[in-house]
Amino acid sequence: MNVEALIRDLRGELDDGGLGGSFLVRDLRSGEELGIDQDQELPIASLVKVPLAAVTLDRIRRGELDGSTAVEVQPGRITAPGPTGVTRFRHPARIAVDDLLYLCVSISDNAAADALFELTPPVEVTRTLRRWGLHGITARRPMRDLTDTPAQRLDADEVPLAHSLAIGAGTAGRGHHIPQLDVTRANVGSARAFVDLLHALWTPSRIDPWVAERVRDLMAHNLLRQRLAPDFSSDAATWSSKTGTLLNLRHEAGVVEHADGDAFAIAVLTESRVPAATQPEAEVLMARVARTLRDHLRYR
Repeated sequence: MNVEALIRDLRGELDDGGLGGSFLVRDLRSGEELGIDQDQELPIASLVKVPLAAVTLDRIRRGELDGSTAVEVQPGRITAPGPTGVTRFRHPARIAVDDLLYLCVSISDNAAADALFELTPPVEVTRTLRRWGLHGITARRPMRDLTDTPAQRLDADEVPLAHSLAIGAGTAGRGHHIPQLDVTRANVGSARAFVDLLHALWTPSRIDPWVAERVRDLMAHNLLRQRLAPDFSSDAATWSSKTGTLLNLRHEAGVVEHADGDAFAIAVLTESRVPAATQPEAEVLMARVARTLRDHLRYR
């Protein structure tokens, strides 16, 4: 099947499943790539934790921070809704910066991310990305600002209403009445921007090799593996990634490394038109589209 027909068919599958978004797969050896709306900007939710970790580690490398320094996290002070980690703690905790990095990336703990954002504000994360020549990701706000959505203010049985608001309150210019979904106010990026970041982390030249290795290790130990991992993990392949979820947004960006030496950077940022918080069908669909793009690059 030629590329035009392939993309047309995949767009049809996505539309039938109520999904839109930004997809890109890049062969890290040849640089060849294949995508769907790969330059479309979307709010990136927890994907921002990857550049946050990279910039924090770069500050440790340069001696501006010490990874062993303990940070006191007070319940109710640096918190955001979330199912895991420090977010669920009931009492004050002292946690080393190195361990906050693990909590932030590998289990996607929002409270740990906000503790790191207090050390390295969003503006500094963006500034360092630009210094590295990475221009497609913009960090503006900590996680606590970006997770205070209607879903947190409504009762559990009203969550579909929050998703309906997320789906229907956007503007033609990709603004949004929910600020966390407004590309002019949220942390934003595109599939291309995250593939560029992954490329820089897996073949480091712009990013220090020690920093890149540490981020790769954190992503390799990602515990959230229900989205793209089933299509890219096997005995002959490893999948290292970070997910992001906010209202009707479901994202994942990662690298699959095959035993024969092939490696592909993959970024999938999606928004659903289905007003439901739990959508396993959407996760299966986004993974199938990503794998089809990868297979076309690898086996053509």
